Amino acid sequence: MTREELESRRAEGERAAEAGQPLRALIRDHLAAAQLVRPLPASALLLAAVEQTVDAFVEGYERAQQQAVRQEEAARREFIDDLLYGGSDLGRLAERAERFGLRLSQSHAVAVATGPEPYGDGYPVARGIESAVLARFPGRQVLLTTKDGRLICVAPGEQPEVLAYFAKRAHAATDGGRVGIGRSHPGPGGVVHSYEEALNALDLARRMDLDGPVLHAVDLLVFPVLTRDRQAMADLVESTLGPLRASRGGAQPLLDTLTAYFDSGCVSTEAARRLSLSVRALTYRLERIHTLTRADPADPLNRYTLQTAVIGARLLGWPGGDA
Repeated sequence: MTREELESRRAEGERAAEAGQPLRALIRDHLAAAQLVRPLPASALLLAAVEQTVDAFVEGYERAQQQAVRQEEAARREFIDDLLYGGSDLGRLAERAERFGLRLSQSHAVAVATGPEPYGDGYPVARGIESAVLARFPGRQVLLTTKDGRLICVAPGEQPEVLAYFAKRAHAATDGGRVGIGRSHPGPGGVVHSYEEALNALDLARRMDLDGPVLHAVDLLVFPVLTRDRQAMADLVESTLGPLRASRGGAQPLLDTLTAYFDSGCVSTEAARRLSLSVRALTYRLERIHTLTRADPADPLNRYTLQTAVIGARLLGWPGGDA
């Protein structure tokens, strides 16, 4: 076979793949054609020609398939980016969503999972979770993907069990990773809104050192409210907790004391245990806080001010200079 002849077979293979013709039947056709000329005396040359022809044809066929897969992956990635960031015409986005199994006219909620390492499409962890979720909920309008190293699940808003199962599998598969779940929101823009809520839930968990593998945005609504006026919160933190800097060890040990005290429900014995202190040492720290701030943690009104300031300090990274 000449180079031109082999290239023509590759091109024919590409056209066959693009037309959706089955490869098995096409190879059978090549062998059938060879049967018609088998009586020729140069049978060895014939077999060599058939081998070259089929190999070139299959190479072109596979090349076209690989190109189609790459184009499909690129289209899917573009759709995911537009879906999560809202960077496309919403009407057009809804049309494209049908191709990937979503009906954006409905309400949707999003779960985002993080782990000790970034994950991408095709990774064993991502494939395993996707297979498990789709096997558990066959026929559901569920989209599983990855973005910025995180695992993502988009599901209809009236099916919270899908995201709950995704969270369970993701937590186990990522060796104790965390999952943020946004609220259900309607329409094409609902996915973006829920996705942002899930990301914010994970960010709050990191900044506030919240416990639990799964964080629901609906349970954390108080924190965005508190930080809506960032400057006002910064002023509250500085005016209320600023005097703690005058302590011998700085503000951080006393801030940690208040955090443990409030997190334990203002139970001194539990707070002391969390800090590995004696109750007497904890009491001394609380008295020191009272002296410096003129706010008594045991007084209900003062306690509310102090606790709000402590939450603000954790959100703003105070006293590290972010406030």
